Order: sequence, then C-alpha cells, then structure tokens
Amino acid sequence: MAGSLQIVVCGGIVPNPLQTLEPTAGPQGPALKNEAMLPAVLDPWAWHALFEAANLAKQAPGSKITLVCMAPKAKLQQVMMTIAQKTVFELQPIDGPASGFVESADVAGELAEVIKGINGLDMQKLLVFGGWESASRGAGTTMQILGEMLGITDQFQGVDEIRLKDDGSFDVLERIEGGKHQVSRCAGAPAVLGWATGNLPEPPNNPQAGMANMRGIMPALQKARPAKPGQDGVKFLDVSLPSQRRETRVVKDTPAEEIARELAEWITG
Repeated sequence: MAGSLQIVVCGGIVPNPLQTLEPTAGPQGPALKNEAMLPAVLDPWAWHALFEAANLAKQAPGSKITLVCMAPKAKLQQVMMTIAQKTVFELQPIDGPASGFVESADVAGELAEVIKGINGLDMQKLLVFGGWESASRGAGTTMQILGEMLGITDQFQGVDEIRLKDDGSFDVLERIEGGKHQVSRCAGAPAVLGWATGNLPEPPNNPQAGMANMRGIMPALQKARPAKPGQDGVKFLDVSLPSQRRETRVVKDTPAEEIARELAEWITG
C-alpha cells in the first residue's frame, strides 16, 4: 500500500462561463466591467485537479489535501460554500486579484510563498496539482513556473490520469499531439501535475464534509495573506473585446487552389 501524500491543489476563481465579459481600464490597471457583481466559480481546470486530488487521497490513506487559492476573499468565500461540500481539504487563501491580467510568473511567485509556508510540509510527499490551462490565466505556464520555484523538476502537463502504485511510484497519462496519450512512470513525489479534463465525474455533495471544511475555511479567510502581484510589472496600453468581422461571398465552380489563395491574401492583408 502506498504511503500518505501531501497534495496541494492550486487554483483561482473565474466569472461563471455563462456571463458576458467586457474588459475595462480600472484605476489599478485592466479589469472586468462590473467584476464585483459577476457570479464566480472555481476555475474549471483547477476544479478537475481538486477532483483528482480527492480520488488520489482515497487510494493513499492518511493523505492531506490543501487548496491554495488567490482571489478576492469576499468572492472566494461565496465560492467555498459550494466547493466545501465536495471533499475534505484545508484552505490557504491569498487575498489578491482574480482577473486574467496578472502575469503567470507573478501568480506562481505568490503560490510558491504560501506552499513553502505550509505547516509540516514534507517535500518527499508533495504532489502539486493545478490546471494545465485556465479560464482566466490561460498562458499554460503558471504550473511550470511554480514547479521551478519549488525546485521540482518532475513535471507533467496535460494530465488526464494518474495511477498510483503500491511502492509509491505512479504512472501519468499525458496528452500529446494527434489525440494520443503518453504514459510516463514517475518514481514518486515530489512532482507537479497540470491537469486537463480527465474522465472523473463531479463528486457528490457531502454536507458533513462541508461543515467540517467551513470550520477551517472561515478563520483562514479572515487571515488571508494580501497580495498585489504585477503592480510594478507589465503595463497595459489598452484592453478591449476582439472586433467581429464577417465578409461573405457566394461563388460556384471555383478551384480549391483559387479559394486557398484568396483566403491567404485576405488573412495576410
């Protein structure tokens, strides 16, 4: 039987995907219009990483899950009301921006500081989970940079499955080109896994887990570490919605080469 693990799940909150988002220039840089009023959810990729952490913790009795989340703590509290019922975890909140206008290196730096400060952190048992992509910070680099800051060189991105072995090693199923998967064998922790969507269903609600979690979540939110990443870094000259453009022309009996040539000229023009 594999030994216990320390699983740290990194994630942020994002506006509900059904909302219409409009960027605007705020007093402290780019922001979303009426951002404070938008209903929020845990980032879908981080959401799946949390599912996977809960599933893995069941296979390694005694494992502990810590959720490290950077977001405005008032909005984070609302999201936790739902998340808390899914699995037992400890929250390490960072009171910072949740928009997609912060550089991934700055986000990774804030996450790394919190992870290093976790009480009883054992690097030999540490697995760092997070989203391979993000609904707000979709650079696909945050987890990689975080791993480097923590000194973890075993990193897997685009992960769909992890198979834990009795000796503590595990197989990782990673997405590669052409709709295929690569299977890698890792000797054990520490490792960083950036999750794709996998195949696990959403865990059912567990009111008992929710009540247990909220007893720790509320005090943690009150003591959330403030952060203002990127305030002295990148400057945005303008933020706006992508412009829509549609030009339609109906033609008949035109050779494919001619159509391709016209499309190329239109794109480059």
